[in-house]
Amino acid sequence: MYFRVEKAKYVPRYKVDIEFNDGARRVVDFGPFLKKARNPMFAKYRRLKNFKSFHIDHGDLMWGDFDLIFPIDDLRRGKV
Repeated sequence: MYFRVEKAKYVPRYKVDIEFNDGARRVVDFGPFLKKARNPMFAKYRRLKNFKSFHIDHGDLMWGDFDLIFPIDDLRRGKV
């Protein structure tokens, strides 16, 4: 089965509640990843305004124009 993100909603402090096309839901904490990020392209998403700007594009959860995008399998496991 091909998995994709159907819905995503911000939950406080760098978490996203993600619903997948098979009905699975995960709350993924992106905080630890962002805290370690050294690349300025990633580090800008430490600002909550920027972090909350995620969107769904063809079943993928992403920020910007592919600035941040994670494998669907990792998101379904709740890990980044």
